Amino acid sequence: MAGGGARWRLALVLALLPVPGGLGKPTARQERARPGAAQHEDRPGFQYDHEAFLGKEEARSFDQLSPEESRDRLGKIVDRIDDNKDGYLTTEELKNWIKRVQKRYIYENVAKVWKDYDLNKDNKIAWEEYKQATYGYYLENPEEFQDATDQHSFKKMLPRDERRFKTADLDGDLAATREEFTAFLHPEEFEHMKNIVVLETLEDIDKNEDGFVDQDEYIADMFANEEGGPEPDWVITEREQFSDFRDLNKDGKMDKEEIQHWILPQDYDHALAEARHLVYESDVDKDQKLTKEEVLDNWNMFVGSQATNYGEDLTRNHDEL
Repeated sequence: MAGGGARWRLALVLALLPVPGGLGKPTARQERARPGAAQHEDRPGFQYDHEAFLGKEEARSFDQLSPEESRDRLGKIVDRIDDNKDGYLTTEELKNWIKRVQKRYIYENVAKVWKDYDLNKDNKIAWEEYKQATYGYYLENPEEFQDATDQHSFKKMLPRDERRFKTADLDGDLAATREEFTAFLHPEEFEHMKNIVVLETLEDIDKNEDGFVDQDEYIADMFANEEGGPEPDWVITEREQFSDFRDLNKDGKMDKEEIQHWILPQDYDHALAEARHLVYESDVDKDQKLTKEEVLDNWNMFVGSQATNYGEDLTRNHDEL
């Protein structure tokens, strides 16, 4: 992981999916909407750019194409991004495109798992349905979870999920509509869920449970110095970032307000930052906008192919973008 100046993108990794209609045996998952897991400079090659520009699944499908096919499909996407059909892509047009891609990914993600949780098919997901689908196996077969780490994980995750669910459930009926369930799965996208994102981040990083994140805890969340050698340069830089920019009141630790400033900065628009980055890296004539030729000349920043091969085989209708 590299430090300073990185673009933050929140990503919720949902790996606790049940067997549809039954008591799926749960497996551990990353339950925090976690900042820093997708810092731009750390992703292999242009992976972050591909996922921001296309969405995760579409990026994986491009990874299975030949370079020629990738360029051809990218050209068609460029035409769709060019809203005013003037032959140029502006930063604003790219920003709007990236926001649409992110929104589509979120709602498609919810649609994929909806049927697994809406067990009685009433077009709502009750907390009891979610708990049964996700934790039913654990609750009915506790003897299979004798490992102390497993027990700790599931005992921690269940009340944590319940707290998040109840926060997303705005009408308090313990049954989530699609919008409420979207807020549950993607809390970073909803204003009323921000306190949950901050609290979960604090709970995960605050190992001494004093209600704060000190510099060592902050670094430990990114880097484990298992070999005991000198810290790499990026870790030293990240320590400086903590002192200079994270610890705003200079008391040696981050409180909840400082954590929110770190992971959910009010003055930061990741879509705009990515759009500016794409224009800067591809704008050969420096006129602050991109022609189709400039995009295609730098195609591997926008999309992948078999030559870059980051993903697995996934197919989808590209016209849905």
